[in-house]
Amino acid sequence: MKTIDIIVLPEEASNPDFLRSIISKEIGKKDFEYVIRKRSIDARRSPVKFNLRIDIYINETIPPTINSTIYQNVEKNTPVIIIGFGPAGMFAALKLIELGYKPIVLERGKNVRSRRRDLAAITKEQIVNPNSNYCFGEGGAGTYSDGKLYTRSKKRGDVNAILQVLVEHGADENILVDAHPHIGTNKLPKVVTDMRETVLKYGGVIHFETQVTDLIIENNAIKGVVDQNNKTYLAEQVILATGHSARDIFYLLDKKGITIESKPFALGVRVEHSQDLIDAVQYHCDSRGEYLPPASYKLVQQIKKRGVFSFCMCPGGIIAPCATAPGEIVTNGWSPSKRNNPFANSGIVVTVEDEDLFPYQKYGALAGLKFQEAVERATFIGGGNDSENNIGQIAPAQRLLDFVNNRTSKTLPDCSYKPGIISAPLHTILPKTIVEHLQGGFKAFGNKIKGYLNNEAIIVAVESRTSSPVKIPRDRESLEHPQIKGLYPCGEGAGYAGGIVSAAIDGQKCAQAIHHKILA
Repeated sequence: MKTIDIIVLPEEASNPDFLRSIISKEIGKKDFEYVIRKRSIDARRSPVKFNLRIDIYINETIPPTINSTIYQNVEKNTPVIIIGFGPAGMFAALKLIELGYKPIVLERGKNVRSRRRDLAAITKEQIVNPNSNYCFGEGGAGTYSDGKLYTRSKKRGDVNAILQVLVEHGADENILVDAHPHIGTNKLPKVVTDMRETVLKYGGVIHFETQVTDLIIENNAIKGVVDQNNKTYLAEQVILATGHSARDIFYLLDKKGITIESKPFALGVRVEHSQDLIDAVQYHCDSRGEYLPPASYKLVQQIKKRGVFSFCMCPGGIIAPCATAPGEIVTNGWSPSKRNNPFANSGIVVTVEDEDLFPYQKYGALAGLKFQEAVERATFIGGGNDSENNIGQIAPAQRLLDFVNNRTSKTLPDCSYKPGIISAPLHTILPKTIVEHLQGGFKAFGNKIKGYLNNEAIIVAVESRTSSPVKIPRDRESLEHPQIKGLYPCGEGAGYAGGIVSAAIDGQKCAQAIHHKILA
C-alpha cells in the first residue's frame, strides 16, 4: 500500500478516470486499486481546490472500510441504567453491550417516529410538548438538529470509531472521508432507529416516555432511580446522560444537595443569509456550480474582552423552533443531507460573564440557568405570543443592519423559521451587554466577509442552548460523581461534550469506566 496526497479541482475530484491517470503518473504503474481516505476543501483563494489523501493498493485486496463490532447477548447480565437516549446514552448503551453489560435505558421522550408528530405540532400549531420536542426523544437533539459530526477537540477520543458505528448502522460511508462530515436531519432518524434495534437485539432494554423524577441513594451510593409513575429501576451503576436542556435534573440534584456547579456558556441569535451570497463570497465566484457543496463559514472575534463567535453553522439549512417548554422561544439550526435550501443560518453568540448573572446570584449554581430562562421568556413575550396561556412560537426578528443600528425593522425578508416571525426591537429585548457585543461582532464579521453585514440578512432570537449552563462534577479518573458513587455524569448536559461526536465519545468513556470499576 502507498498513500499519496494530491490537490485537484472540484470537477477533477469527481472524475474517477482523471484521478486514476494522476495516480498512475505518481506511482509509475497502471495496475492498481485506490481508495480516497480523506477529502477537504481549500477555499482560501480562487480557484477552489480539493485536498485528497489516497491509499493505493498494488497486488493487494482493498480491506473493508468497516469492521463490524462484535456484540454479545447481555439479557441476563449485570444491569446498568442509562438516563437519556441521545448520542451519549446511545453510544454508552452500545459500548456496554460490547463489554458485556445490560443497558436499561430510560428516555423521557418518544421514539424517532412518534417524535415527528410533536415536532409538526410545534411548527404548525405552535404547541410545545415538554417531553417530546427537538431536544427530548430518541436520538436527542442531534436527530433533528442537523447531524454535523465534527468536533474541535481531537483529544476527547477516537472520532473515527464513532463514525464507524454510525456507518455500521446505515450512515453514508462518506462521513469517514469528509473533513466536515454530515449526515443530515432527513437521514439521521433511520440511523438512530437501527442503533436502537441493535441495543434491543442483544438484550438491552429501552423505556420511552419514562422520565426520571428521583434518585435512590443509600450511604452516598446510587442504588437506582424512580420514574414519573413511581416505578423503581434498580442498578448500582447509573449513567446520567440527559442533555443540556433537562432542567428538571439540575433542579433535582440541587434539591437533593448533590453538588452541581455553574458553567460558562454563550447566548445570542440565529443569523440567516442567502446561501448564494455565502457561496459567492467563500468560493470567490458568481456560482459554485455542481461540484462544490454549499459553503459554510466559521467566525470569531474578541469584542471588549468577550468572545463573539459563530455556532452550529447550517449551509442550505432551516432555523428550527427548539423550545422545551411552553412560554419560551429557543432557536437552533439544521440542514438536510443535500443542504439544498436557499438559506444559510448560523448561531452568533456571546460568552455569558459573571456580570450578566449578578441579578441571579441567589440561585447559586443555577444562576446561569435562571438567566437563560429569563432571556427565553423575554423573547417569547417579544414575539407577541400568548403569555397568559403560554401558547405560541412566533419568534422576534430584525434585519441585521437595523439591529446593528438600533432600528426596528419596518418589514422583514423571507425566513426559514416555519412557525413565523414578527418584527421586534431585539436591541431592547435581549440583555444590554449581549446586544452591545453582538453589534460589535457583526460589524467585525462584515469586515471579514464581504456583504455579510447587509439588511437582507435577518436575525432571529434567541440562540440560547449552545451548551449547558450547569456542570455536574465527576472524578477525573473514575468518572463518578465525587459525592455519589456509581453515578456517572455524562455528555453535553453534564458539561463534558459539545456536540454529537464528543457526546458519543463521552458515553463510551463512561461505559468503559464502569467496566474498569467492576473488574477491579
